[in-house]
Amino acid sequence: MELDALVGHRVALRHRIGDRDGRPLYSDAVGELTTDGDDVLVAARRGQVRVARAAVVAVRAVPPAPPRRASLTAIARLENLCADAWPAQVDEPLGDWRLRAAGGYTGRANSALAVGSPGMPTAAALDAVRTYAARNGIGPRVQVPAGTPWDTAVAGGGWTLDVAHEAGAESTVQVVELDALRRTALSSEPLRRTCRSSDRPDAAWWGVVAGGEPSPARRGVLDPASDLPLAFLQVPGSGALRAALVEDHVHLSALAVDPAARRRGLASALLAAAAEWGLERGARFGVLQVALHNTGARTLYAGLGFVEHHRYRYLVPPS
Repeated sequence: MELDALVGHRVALRHRIGDRDGRPLYSDAVGELTTDGDDVLVAARRGQVRVARAAVVAVRAVPPAPPRRASLTAIARLENLCADAWPAQVDEPLGDWRLRAAGGYTGRANSALAVGSPGMPTAAALDAVRTYAARNGIGPRVQVPAGTPWDTAVAGGGWTLDVAHEAGAESTVQVVELDALRRTALSSEPLRRTCRSSDRPDAAWWGVVAGGEPSPARRGVLDPASDLPLAFLQVPGSGALRAALVEDHVHLSALAVDPAARRRGLASALLAAAAEWGLERGARFGVLQVALHNTGARTLYAGLGFVEHHRYRYLVPPS
C-alpha cells in the first residue's frame, strides 16, 4: 500500500483519533515515517506519534524540514572546540577573540578567531589583529562564522573575503553522532580491523599525510606538545586520519588516502575507527571542517551522516 512505500520519508499523515457527537475527529502528524508491526510511527517535532494502521486516513510525502540554524552560543562553543583541537603555536586572547599563529601552516591556526566580543570597538580589534600578525610573521586574517553579527562587524570594517587563500576562503563545519557514524560505516568493518592507532604519529603516518617528514609548523599543529588526547589512525601505506578529543567531541582532520587505494572504503574505515576511539573515551559527537569547494569530501561525509552545523569564512583587510 502507499503507506509502506513512504517508509523512511518525511510525510504528513492524517489519522482518526475518535468521535464527538457522532462525528469523527482527526489529527495530523508530520515527520519521518517508520513502522512497528500493526502500527506506524511518525517522528514529529513534538515527539514520536504512534498510529494504528487502521486509523490512517491519508498520507503524503512532504519536502524535508528546513534546517534549524544553530544558536550563536552553539556556534561559538564549537568554533572554540575546533580551535582547541587544532592548536596554534601562539594563541593569545583578545576579549573573546583568539589571535593565533603557527608558522603559516593552515588558515585556521594563523588567523584571529572572531567569536564573541573582542572587548573593544571592532576597528581597534582589527588593528590589533594586524599588529599581532606582523609580530608573528603572518598575513592578517580573521576567521569568522558566516552570517553572524561577528561576520557583519568585521565586514563592516572593510575586510573582504580572502579569495587568494588556496585551501578555500569558505568552509563548512560538519557534525555527526559518533554511534551513528560507527553504525553507518559497518560495511567497512573488514577494513576497519586493519586500522591501527597510536598516540603519536610515526614515519608511515607522516608519509601518507605529508608525503614525508613534516615541516616544524605542521608538526607543531598536528602533534602538539600538550595534554590533548590524540589518536593517529592509519592503514599502513594506504590511509591516515587524526582524531582529537575535546570535551564531548572528536575533531577529525588530516584524512588522507593514497590515490592508488581510493574507492575501497578506506576513508569510511578510518572514520569508523575514530568513532569507536571517541566512544570508548566518552565522546558523543564527531566534528570536522571542510572547504566548500571540496565537493568530493563533502559527498563522502554526507553519505556517512554528517550534517552542516554552520559555515565560516576568512576575511582579510582591503588591499
